[in-house]
Amino acid sequence: MAKKTKIAFIYDFDETLSTTYMQDYILIPALGDKPEHFWPTANAWSRKHCADQITGSMYYIQHIAKERNIPLTKEFLAECGKNIKYFEGVDEWFERINEYGRALDLEIEHYIISAGMEEIIEGSSIRPHFKDVFGCSYVYGKDGTPVWPARVVNYSTKTQYIAKINKGLSKTEDRAVNEYMPDEERSIPHRRMIYFGDGMTDIPSMKIIKERGGNAIAVYRPKSKHKNNALKLLMDNRVNFALPADYREHSELDHVVKTILDKLAKERDLEILKVKEDKKKRQIQKGFSSNFGNKIKSLAKKLTSHRKK
Repeated sequence: MAKKTKIAFIYDFDETLSTTYMQDYILIPALGDKPEHFWPTANAWSRKHCADQITGSMYYIQHIAKERNIPLTKEFLAECGKNIKYFEGVDEWFERINEYGRALDLEIEHYIISAGMEEIIEGSSIRPHFKDVFGCSYVYGKDGTPVWPARVVNYSTKTQYIAKINKGLSKTEDRAVNEYMPDEERSIPHRRMIYFGDGMTDIPSMKIIKERGGNAIAVYRPKSKHKNNALKLLMDNRVNFALPADYREHSELDHVVKTILDKLAKERDLEILKVKEDKKKRQIQKGFSSNFGNKIKSLAKKLTSHRKK
């Protein structure tokens, strides 16, 4: 049986699949704060200490949890992923779009690349749909609480995980990211990737996938100010599409993604036909060369025989 063509769906998480930041639902209230106060305070701390905003927020969460005697364990963070609210249609999206892909002999692999917390995503209801998740994560000490950032994912580091998906590497295979690999050996070419994002941290990832023949989709909350941000990305040629974050069947997003999948299937079929024609051409050329060689040998034999006479 022929191997199915792999397609990568790569998602940001916050405000792409979830309706707001993943920490806002349970974690920040558990720390005794509100999102509208917590984030400006955490970002101010980062600016004061010249820290990367993502690294700074990871430290600030850890610091506040320790200060208020709240064990920030993996188990606790996973619990913080259980009440996440998603945009309409997200819960049914994965199985439905996978089925559509299977009908086209396409194997869709779903990935998350997020500046959010991997441990929270691990506890989310949609986690089983993803082949892998690349997010910020902690190293944990003997008491089960964070001691150091294991991974920090921001707007620039997101692109390295696209490279890992492209080459079929795991999240810990760092050296191989920059090693040369022929295109035909890569797991999923960029032209077979669709990136879903919502904002500034997604721009480098969107741009690299779009420029290399894939599709980048900026999603936005319907009837919100985020629409202008998405439309600006479209106007600036950073994305192929700017669409409402509505994952329901028959939505605009659903129609666009299915059309992209149809196109990828047709391109795959055309590539197969071209390979067959190239094989046919080589066989004809081989036959022509063989016949021509036989004619030359026959002529040479006749000339030799004539000279002997």
